[in-house]
Amino acid sequence: QVQLVESGGGLVQAGGSLRLSCAASGGTFSSYAMGWFRQAPGKEREFVAAISWSAGSTYYADSVKGRFTISRDNAKNTVYLQMNCLKPEDTAVYYCAAGPMYGALRHRGTYDYWGQGTQVTVSS
Repeated sequence: QVQLVESGGGLVQAGGSLRLSCAASGGTFSSYAMGWFRQAPGKEREFVAAISWSAGSTYYADSVKGRFTISRDNAKNTVYLQMNCLKPEDTAVYYCAAGPMYGALRHRGTYDYWGQGTQVTVSS
């Protein structure tokens, strides 16, 4: 069983930056692909970014490409999401998720474990 705990959310002005972290425990972190998803009020949870188990491949939603960067440190069992040039439409609860080494990493059904989420609010 893998436990995931997100941190780093908060309130930021448009154009600002935040760095989210997701610390994993209870499993072999380096054997999991990791993803970030977000859910705004009244909307479905949507894919933001994903990274393969080896960090050799990264994937991004079109809406965040060029602004967000996903990375991981397997020695620290942590995955990060650096968010720059934030926009009000980025406001959401952000969740990290762990999934199998190989899978459709843009799809939430791929992931086996989820964190509780961290709120990101971007003011205009």
